[in-house]
Amino acid sequence: MQNDRQGNGNGAADPSRIFEIGFGFFASKVLLTAVTLELFTILSDRATTGAELGRAMGLHPRGVADFLDALVALGFLEREGDGEHGLYRNTELAARFLDKASPDYIGGILEMCDARLFGFWDDLGEALRTGRPQNEIKHGGRSIFEELYADPRRLEQFVEAMAGVSRGNFRALAGTFDFSAHDTLCDLGGASGLLAVTVARHHPHMRCITFDLPAVEPIARRTIERAGLDGRVTVHSGDFFTDPLPPADIYTASLILHDWNLAKKKALIGRVHAALPEGGAFIAIENLIDDGRRHNAFGLLMSLNMLVETGDGFDFSGADFRSWCLEAGFRHCEVRPLTGPSSAAIAYK
Repeated sequence: MQNDRQGNGNGAADPSRIFEIGFGFFASKVLLTAVTLELFTILSDRATTGAELGRAMGLHPRGVADFLDALVALGFLEREGDGEHGLYRNTELAARFLDKASPDYIGGILEMCDARLFGFWDDLGEALRTGRPQNEIKHGGRSIFEELYADPRRLEQFVEAMAGVSRGNFRALAGTFDFSAHDTLCDLGGASGLLAVTVARHHPHMRCITFDLPAVEPIARRTIERAGLDGRVTVHSGDFFTDPLPPADIYTASLILHDWNLAKKKALIGRVHAALPEGGAFIAIENLIDDGRRHNAFGLLMSLNMLVETGDGFDFSGADFRSWCLEAGFRHCEVRPLTGPSSAAIAYK
């Protein structure tokens, strides 16, 4: 972590970090706009001039060079040559994660950031003063989930965005957790069904269930069919707060607990504990905040995002998860790192 009082080599304080963060929305909006314009998908594995890219994206000539060269400086594009004859291509990072043709595409979550969150975060100050969400509910009176479930197109965009950002975590979990002593997994709030599909693909003995509200069922069924796992991954529809949980010896919840206030977090943990057999496990995948609340900036920023989105939802630390689970009757807990700022918090019954 960088020191707040960085020097410039002459012993004087250097304000560059302040400018980097204070003007950070410049760089953010450039990247989000590039993803929304499908720049990295248009480029794919070829190189082309700025003028050609500008025409492909329908841009006015004035900003094209600045836009593309900013992406070069930020590390998302490479340029061979200078001026109007310079050829732009994707960097390895952009080609892997920001080209829609890539199986590792994560741009869906960035599209959602551009379409929704960028504007909502302008009202962070109001959220901090009032404790109330600043998203669609502020203008139309409906929560984020009511808005999404009312529009199948937006719901699918949201589900695919969450799948893209979670894919690496699901692979890491499937590759590192010992599933040999377990037979069944139920993913609560499973959305696209990707976690269940990933575990089933890596562990042929596992039978998996993806459990979510009825509106999401068609999306999950398509994911399962594409994976050719119809016989080993099933879809159950319901509300995990009120309906019986499908029997399983592992329950997972990816980016679910942070949606809710403390009472609902504890209620869901209690329901999972009651449904699990002895020896079973509950795995929560989250951007866990470090116990000292000093280092995982992304986890802390995501918790602020839950304020903007839900009002009383919040992210939490491994120590928080452990205290809630032990209170519910679990015998012990552990935290395992996954990808980036994400971890798996695991409670064993």
